[in-house]
Amino acid sequence: MAKPSSEGDSSTASRTGSRSTMRESSLKGCGFSSFTGFRAEKEDVLRLAMPLYLRLAMLDCIKKKDVDAGDQHFQTSGSEDDPCCENPVVVFINPKSGGRNGSVLQDRLQHMISQEQVFDLHNVKPDEFVRYGLGCLEKWAEKDNCAKETRKNIRVVVAGGDGTVGWVLGCLGVLHEKDQFPVPPVAIIPLGTGNDLARSFGWGGSFPFARRSAIKRALQRATNGRICHLDSWHVVVQMPGGEVVGPPHSLKTTEVCDVDQNLKIEGRVPDKVNCYEGVFYNYFSIGMDAQVAYGFHHLRNEKPYLAQGPISNKIIYSGYSCSQGWFLTPCMSDPSLRGLNNILSIHIKRKNSSKWEPIEIPRSVRAIVALNLHSYGSGRNPWGNLKPDYLKKRGFVEAHVDDGILEIFGLKQGWHASFVMVELISAKHIAQASSIRLELSGGDWRDAFLQMDGEPWKQPMSKEYSTIVEIKKVPFPSVMVNGE
Repeated sequence: MAKPSSEGDSSTASRTGSRSTMRESSLKGCGFSSFTGFRAEKEDVLRLAMPLYLRLAMLDCIKKKDVDAGDQHFQTSGSEDDPCCENPVVVFINPKSGGRNGSVLQDRLQHMISQEQVFDLHNVKPDEFVRYGLGCLEKWAEKDNCAKETRKNIRVVVAGGDGTVGWVLGCLGVLHEKDQFPVPPVAIIPLGTGNDLARSFGWGGSFPFARRSAIKRALQRATNGRICHLDSWHVVVQMPGGEVVGPPHSLKTTEVCDVDQNLKIEGRVPDKVNCYEGVFYNYFSIGMDAQVAYGFHHLRNEKPYLAQGPISNKIIYSGYSCSQGWFLTPCMSDPSLRGLNNILSIHIKRKNSSKWEPIEIPRSVRAIVALNLHSYGSGRNPWGNLKPDYLKKRGFVEAHVDDGILEIFGLKQGWHASFVMVELISAKHIAQASSIRLELSGGDWRDAFLQMDGEPWKQPMSKEYSTIVEIKKVPFPSVMVNGE
């Protein structure tokens, strides 16, 4: 993250003057001086920047990981010279996203808002902002009206892919658990490959870098867009020793395995188990699609020069799908290419029911997906827009992002998945559920591949003991900004 525009012990007058000078030059550098109605454009941008003393106070608290570290900025602040912000925002950006444009976007956002309100995720983590940045505002809310109003109205913009958005949402979810309200709503600047979360909330599948006004337009939508809710889903992985290989940001170790004891585990469980937990917002999957995603991520990390943007990523992804044998699974003897019914059993709870019931897995299915949104795989809808008669026949209901249920479907092999992705056919509908229990037994499989919201990992398997994955709804929703 860029250095703050002034030192913490500077006077109020010098802070205010330097801030004004910086904004004037920044606006010109972004091309705003050529627009008609420049004063109106300038005022729109200025309404996003917090008072300098607040920005510096929050930044000191985050950098020093101490909610008391910014106290000196409040003691020297002058509210008349540094008015409150009408639409405060902070931006988290993954500069490696968006091909070569991520770092350019970061620079432009810092010029347009302020350097202290745009965080590089490699330098400032979302949990640090929640704990220390928001903690600073909450500490001073009773004594400083500007801190109170900023904490009340602040919104978060995430510039990145689905994994980055999920990471930030997960950190903000801690505020629900601690009854620290309001929870800042999240807007999205889509920089990832699939961007399914962004698509579902009206932010589009990609960011139009070529349009000069695109950044300003995105910030306007972020501050003025209506608030809506999104279901969040808690995942617990209980495994017989060992470690998850390459776990995503959203999957953390935990001491307590919070699995439902009312459902008996079919296989054996060792005396000592290792546990992980995490949260997803779009989808959870197991099988060939997660294996392809894992290989793609591994390749991209080893050779980052190959991944220069969404289009090149999709080309590489498609090529990797072919190389893994997903299109030839019926003809291959590799155990990991066989149907998931060889290693997996599923139990579900239906909505408004407390009873677990087993679900049959079709023999041909090699990937199973539990989907929360209407968008999967860069905007596709594999569940399909089902007709009322079919919904009634199968006992399904129309799917929504905040209905408390997941749509479970299967993909057979590469050819079937390809037809589903171009929406010529629907996926293999399996069930709708409010809770899911997966039990994996290794057999000839050494590893299984799982993923949450596009972030895959390799799950070691045991021949003797079962691995349990349990999914249930988080009791509070995530708060989003609709970009439409």
